[in-house]
Amino acid sequence: MTPKLRTALFAVVGVFGMTGLGYASVPLYRVFCQVTGLNGTTQRAADAPGGVGDKVVVAFDTNVSPKLPWTFKPENHEDRIDIGARDMAFFLATNDSDHPITGTATFNVTPAQAGKYFTKIECFCFTEQTLAPHETARMPVIFFVDPKILDDPDTRDIREITLSYTFYPVDSAGTAS
Repeated sequence: MTPKLRTALFAVVGVFGMTGLGYASVPLYRVFCQVTGLNGTTQRAADAPGGVGDKVVVAFDTNVSPKLPWTFKPENHEDRIDIGARDMAFFLATNDSDHPITGTATFNVTPAQAGKYFTKIECFCFTEQTLAPHETARMPVIFFVDPKILDDPDTRDIREITLSYTFYPVDSAGTAS
């Protein structure tokens, strides 16, 4: 094999490798964030461990993409909960348009270090939501704050956590736009 052919072959392999890495980077990053709680990514669980007596305030923040004609807000703007105990919050979404629209919600937690201790059992954000014209839906999230937050020197002094959601429209291919 000539040096020019070998260089061309390495370049082609490099292009395909980098393209594959580019496509794999989003799902790999999502998995990494879920495992580590990076950037306020919350965890998922089947059940809560039970309250430990300490409390934390969970504030709720809602946003809607300008491309989505919805109104979206929490029923209560904050809740004082027992760390380790299962809790539930409700959000109201209204389709302000004259046609059905499907939306999907992204979420994060601040401060970011608390993300790995904020665990969701059930959430409207796990699936796409379709609302009929002018329909209002009451959407729950069931969650708990892991008691391990009290053992971590970076998080044991946190007394307020903000859970933030942003709704985006879903295009016909099933992706947020």
